Amino acid sequence: MATEITAPAISRLPAAGSYELIRTVEEGLPLDCLETLKELGLTFTEIAQLVIPPRTLKHRKARGERLTPEETERFLRVVRVLELGERVFGKREKLLSWLRGPDFEMPERSSMSLLATEAGAQTVIGQLWAVGEGMFL
Repeated sequence: MATEITAPAISRLPAAGSYELIRTVEEGLPLDCLETLKELGLTFTEIAQLVIPPRTLKHRKARGERLTPEETERFLRVVRVLELGERVFGKREKLLSWLRGPDFEMPERSSMSLLATEAGAQTVIGQLWAVGEGMFL
């Protein structure tokens, strides 16, 4: 399996399940964390659909605000899937192609679009584990 995604904003995040992460979510991440998603290959449209709408982002930037706890959790959800997916596929390009393609169980939607909800993300995570175990591609 490949190395983990090592973008700086992600490597500075507290460990999953830690009280420090809870505080981070409650405080909200700075808006510049969204640049990390762009660096990882997500498009502006995907970030808007999965984390924060463009109009809201524009207002937050103008006011110098952070992501809300809900938006921070959405960001972390996407990061969690990207980290696992890159380990499974070995290359970010392969992962992004898979995420943007039709979902196994809902072919009218992309796996990427399912990351908009926690339930969808859990489904995608399950599929990634299955791919990692060689069950299907």
